[in-house]
Amino acid sequence: MNEKVASKSSADIEDVLYQKRQKIYPREVHGVFARLRTLAVFALLGLYYVLPWIDYDGHQSVLFDLPARKFYIFGLTFWPQDFIYLAWLLVIAALSLFFFTSLAGRLWCGYACPQTVWTEVFMWMERRIEGDRPKQMKLDRMPWNATKLRIKATKHAAWLAFAAWTGLTFVGFFTPIKELGANLLNLSLGPWETFWIIFYGFATYGNAGWLREQVCIYMCPYARFQSAMFDADTLIISYDEKRGEPRGSRKRGVNPRELGLGDCIDCTLCVQVCPTGIDIRDGLQYQCIGCAACIDVCNEVMDKMGYEKGLIRYTTENLMAGKGLHVIRPRTIFYALVLLALSAGLIWSIASRIPVELDIIRDRNSLYRETAMGLVENIYTLKIINKDERPHEYRLTIDGLSGAELDLGRETLRVPAGEVLGLPVRVRIDPVNLKQPSSEIRFTLEAVDDPDIRTTQTGRFLGPVGG
Repeated sequence: MNEKVASKSSADIEDVLYQKRQKIYPREVHGVFARLRTLAVFALLGLYYVLPWIDYDGHQSVLFDLPARKFYIFGLTFWPQDFIYLAWLLVIAALSLFFFTSLAGRLWCGYACPQTVWTEVFMWMERRIEGDRPKQMKLDRMPWNATKLRIKATKHAAWLAFAAWTGLTFVGFFTPIKELGANLLNLSLGPWETFWIIFYGFATYGNAGWLREQVCIYMCPYARFQSAMFDADTLIISYDEKRGEPRGSRKRGVNPRELGLGDCIDCTLCVQVCPTGIDIRDGLQYQCIGCAACIDVCNEVMDKMGYEKGLIRYTTENLMAGKGLHVIRPRTIFYALVLLALSAGLIWSIASRIPVELDIIRDRNSLYRETAMGLVENIYTLKIINKDERPHEYRLTIDGLSGAELDLGRETLRVPAGEVLGLPVRVRIDPVNLKQPSSEIRFTLEAVDDPDIRTTQTGRFLGPVGG
C-alpha cells in the first residue's frame, strides 16, 4: 500500500515539474490598486524613455559615457574614482527592498519591478489588438487562417517595435541618444551599439511578451527568499477564510447565512485576474507578486452583491488572528533608521565632495637619500585627478614637518578637466630637524582660481634621527 502511495506521489510531482506550461490569460481589472499600478508604469517608464532626451547644462541629463569615463546625472559628474557612491547606492537599494518587504510584502514585485512594468505594457497592447480575455482564448483555440495570422502578426509587430525602442533607449543611456538616433537613420551604428540594442530589445520582447509569469516563478530568486523577510505583522494579500467559507454561488440579494454559505460566491474572478494564475484562496504562495488585482476584482464583486468589501485584502497574520495591527515594530524601525542614516550620508557626501583627488605614492626603492648639501631627501609620486568640468591651476604646499622644503620644479600645476596628472616631487630637510626616523607630513593641494577646491593627504617622511 505504501509503495502505491509513494509511486502515486512521485508521479504527481513529475506531472507538476514537467508538465507543459498552460498559458495564462489575465482578465483586465479596474480599481484602486490597478490605478496605482498604472500610475507606477507611467512614472517609471516615463523616466526611462524621456530622461535621455532631456539636455541639462550642455549635455544629456543622464549619460554614462564609458569611453570618456564620465557619468552625468543632471548637474553632477561622476568619475570611476567615485565608484564608492554606486556601492553605497546599491546598499541603500537592498535595504529599501528589505524595509518595504517587511512592511508590506512584495510591493517591489507588484508595482516597480521591470518585469512587472513592461509586462503590463505588453498585456495592454495585447488586449487592444486581440481583445479581452475571452476573445484571446477564442483566438488561440481557432485554427490558423488569414484573420488569426493578421491579428497575431500585428500584435508581435507592435511588441517588437516597442522592444526595439526599449533597446535603443537603453543604449541611449551610454551613447548620446540623439547621436545614436542619427547613426541609426544613417545605418552607421557601431557593432557594440547594434549588439546591445538587439540583445536588450529581444530580452524585453521575450520576458514581457512570452515568459511573463515564468520569470517571476522560476527565474527570479526574490520569490524564493522573500519569506525570510516576512513576519506575523507583515502586510500581505490574504483571503478571509472565516468570512468567505463555505463558498458557493447564489443570487444577488440572498442572505448567504440562510443558505449556510460564506461571502465568497466562487466566481473565480480572483484567479482570472491573477498574472501568475494562482488562487489566493489557497493561502499565501510564493508565486504571488502582490499586484493586488484580486483585491480590486473581489471588491467589485462584493459591491455588486451588496456585501462588505475586503474579503480579499491587505492584512497581517496577527490581524487575522485578532491580535491587532503592528506596522511600527523593531524591525521596521531599524530598517527605517538605517535607511535614513545611509541616505542622509550619501546626500551629504555628494553635496560636499571636492572635485579633485590627490594620491601620494612614496618611492619604495630607497628609504631616503642624502644630497650633496647634506640634506635628507624623500621622493614621492603625485597623482592629481581633476574631477571638475573645467581645467584648474593648483598650488601644492606641505606642512607638519618643521624645516621641510618642497621641490616641485614649478609654482603651479595645471590639470585639464577630467585628466590625471602624475609627476615626481622631492621633499628635503636638514637631518638636525628630524626627531624620529618616521614623521608624518601633510600635502595640501588648492586650486588657485577657487580656494574651496582644496584637499589634504598625509604621507610619511623617513630619515635618520638628527644628532
